[in-house]
Amino acid sequence: MSGRLVQRPGPAADVVIRGARVLDPAAGIDHVGDLVVREGRIGGRPDGLEVIDGRGMVVVPGLVDVHVHLRVPGREDCEDIATGSRAAAAGGFVTVLAMPNTQPVVDSAAIVGSLIEQAERDAVVRVGFYAAITSGQRGEGLTEHAELAEVGAVGLSDDGHPVVSALLMRRALQYQRAAGLPLVLHEEEPTLSAGGVMHEGAVATRLGLGGIPSVSESVQVARDLALAEYEGARVHICHVSAGETVEEVRRAKARGVRVTAEVTPHHLCLTDAMIEPETDPARHKMNPPLRDERDRRALIAGLLDGTLDCIATDHAPHAAQEKEAPFEEAPFGVIGLETAFASCYTHLVLPGLVPLETLVRRMSTDAAACLDIPVPTLSDGAVADLALIDLEARERVGERGYQSRSSNCAFAGEDLAGRVVLTLAGGQIAWRRTP
Repeated sequence: MSGRLVQRPGPAADVVIRGARVLDPAAGIDHVGDLVVREGRIGGRPDGLEVIDGRGMVVVPGLVDVHVHLRVPGREDCEDIATGSRAAAAGGFVTVLAMPNTQPVVDSAAIVGSLIEQAERDAVVRVGFYAAITSGQRGEGLTEHAELAEVGAVGLSDDGHPVVSALLMRRALQYQRAAGLPLVLHEEEPTLSAGGVMHEGAVATRLGLGGIPSVSESVQVARDLALAEYEGARVHICHVSAGETVEEVRRAKARGVRVTAEVTPHHLCLTDAMIEPETDPARHKMNPPLRDERDRRALIAGLLDGTLDCIATDHAPHAAQEKEAPFEEAPFGVIGLETAFASCYTHLVLPGLVPLETLVRRMSTDAAACLDIPVPTLSDGAVADLALIDLEARERVGERGYQSRSSNCAFAGEDLAGRVVLTLAGGQIAWRRTP
């Protein structure tokens, strides 16, 4: 692993979870029984430890999110490392990777180093930081990729913006040989998406809102996959939303292109039919936008067959007054760390669309593998990175508030099953739900 993952120090956990289903599909673990954590590691004698009743619940490897926005530096009014990592822990996440489109942009070794120092003080789960591909994310010149790798960046991304210049993208792919960092790509052809605020389709036409066509994503993906293939480089595709994009990634993988791809809970679970600007100005406004049912079904199929490697939240906090603006004017983005597992479990597993084992893998083991970060496991001797989840418990999203500093959640008001009861990250208790 090139990048640094950091977490504030704390006491090692000493607990035994009694009578839960212990499920780690990647490790071939699936049984009902006790799981012991002694001195922060899985296994050992159960005597003398705090007992947690896990009957009727499931223990899974801790979740990993390779795409979050912590808004540091510059917008700490929306989120910071302490609140964002606490929201992650409440959602069962043990590792999150933060995007660099901040104020200022994370485009220098000094800023990356400062963020790592902050996370060592404030993060209750492991946090890593991406740096920008281009200076200021302006798409005009590359950042010092090798220097950013040396200081501890986990990858390079201009998330929020595509790298418009094919020549500049090619150079970034070439420099990957020296820096060794994966390029994590926001894919959007801006001349096609310009002026759009939601998916281009029947709903946008009915509402009289500017549309973002699905082809604006897929054509940019096709270009970058062709360049990655030509250069023998490695790329990770952010927040896939369109059926055409799934096909581009599937074909590229069949050719041997070194590509991984993520999909968000909101694109897997929701469609543009949910958008009602008059009653809910911008709760369902994000980029890429919610698309139609055909796209949603294609995303689910891609998740099942491994074309889409992992689920990532694209957790994007905004101040309440920003999201209360008219739909056309409000910013893109929704929070999702606290609802990611529950939303996918409720919308995908309970209806029989996705097996629980697949969901666990895509949110944990497979997500970590995409960016070469430590893979959570429930195997004996491993550092305790796990989540205890009550699959039967339902909760109305937002009723108890959020651990995040922001509340712009696409699932607000929904009754979701799959409540996280306990999260251990890095061998420490990072989250414990109170009654």
